[in-house]
Amino acid sequence: MLRPAPASPPVIDGVEWVRPGPTSEQVRNDAVLAAVLTAATAASVVLYRSTGYGSGVDWWWAALWVAGIALPLAARRMVPELVALVVAAVFMAGGIAGVGELLFCNITLFIAMYSVGAWSRSRVRSLIVRAVIVLAMFTWLIWSLLYSSAVQDYLPELGRDADGPLSPYVAYGLINVVTNLLYFGGAWYFGDSAYRSARARAELEQRTAELAAERERLRAQAVALERMRIARELHDSVAHHVSVMGVQAGAARRVLERDPQAAASALSSIEQSARDAVDELRRTVVALRTPGADTGPIDVGSDGGADAAASTLRIAQVSELVDEARAAELPIDFTVVGEPREVTPLVDLAVYRIAQEALTNVRKHAGRGARADVRLRWLDDAIELEVADTGLGERATTGSAPGGLGQVGMRERVAAAGGTLELGPRTRGGYLVRARIPYRSGRR
Repeated sequence: MLRPAPASPPVIDGVEWVRPGPTSEQVRNDAVLAAVLTAATAASVVLYRSTGYGSGVDWWWAALWVAGIALPLAARRMVPELVALVVAAVFMAGGIAGVGELLFCNITLFIAMYSVGAWSRSRVRSLIVRAVIVLAMFTWLIWSLLYSSAVQDYLPELGRDADGPLSPYVAYGLINVVTNLLYFGGAWYFGDSAYRSARARAELEQRTAELAAERERLRAQAVALERMRIARELHDSVAHHVSVMGVQAGAARRVLERDPQAAASALSSIEQSARDAVDELRRTVVALRTPGADTGPIDVGSDGGADAAASTLRIAQVSELVDEARAAELPIDFTVVGEPREVTPLVDLAVYRIAQEALTNVRKHAGRGARADVRLRWLDDAIELEVADTGLGERATTGSAPGGLGQVGMRERVAAAGGTLELGPRTRGGYLVRARIPYRSGRR
């Protein structure tokens, strides 16, 4: 049975897909095909005329018919509808005139019909052209069958040795109808199948290109996020120790002449802070460069990578930060409320880094004479870190400018651990940093 073309145009990502024109190589192949079929059809005409079939047609007319039935196929992919109409018209003209060739003319018509379904840029036009050709062919076939049944001498040998339940003319007509249904139905079906295959290949190529672009985008994003993570770790590792060294260097300068012993003690602290900074920097770089240290996918603000997996910095070491701040002449109170609980490495590192950054900013921005208060609360479902100061300096804040890297890093760490962060000036003066992080970190 004939298969109609799709009722609606094919769509890829909301845009109607139109098959692109043939390549130069395909056009050359079609020209070769047309030349080969022209030669084969001419040879077939000679053979048929040698048997006496079609010998009543002049040679020049037969030559024109051969050229008209085969040569148009050279343009079958460029103008498939026009080629099909021309080949069909020449096919009918040859049949009516009695050229007699029955082999290659059917092959050329099949290819022309197939090309309309496979290469037409408009599915509506493809449907109309093929429908017109099929209707014309079946009209001609029915007329021929009616004529053969009405004219006794048209097929005199038909029915001479007939042996079957049907009339010879009825059987002859059915054979022709079924043959033509299979012939045109096959050309229609395979043409549409070729078009659908081309559309599927185009869609696959589009998806492949999109996936390649997405992979490139994710690769670039991963590189940028990794650079940001490394920058944050280096900032947290170095800024704390450098700020302590700056405070201690200032203290040593002030007492160098009147109290050499105190100055020497401050210089020793500077030396130790420098060693600590280098040691922590080394551990951070080694952790970030360790293959397989990443425990999860990279995400904005995520510490689920090498820093969480390999760092030795823990909540228990917050007290060491407090001792360092006191050694740098910062008055500070430290309070722990509740019983310590087991937490993930991500939470351990996040709390330590937030405390480190907050105390660093107290020394940098709170001003001389300010006091700090550090409180670590072990709650039922979360750990809460609070760092407050009295903020007596010119810039009475523990954070840098609103867009500073210190505050950005704290927000990223808290977000990665699934917690909340509160920071800003206090109503009674000073600055407050309060982070609340669940024991089992998770993205919210």
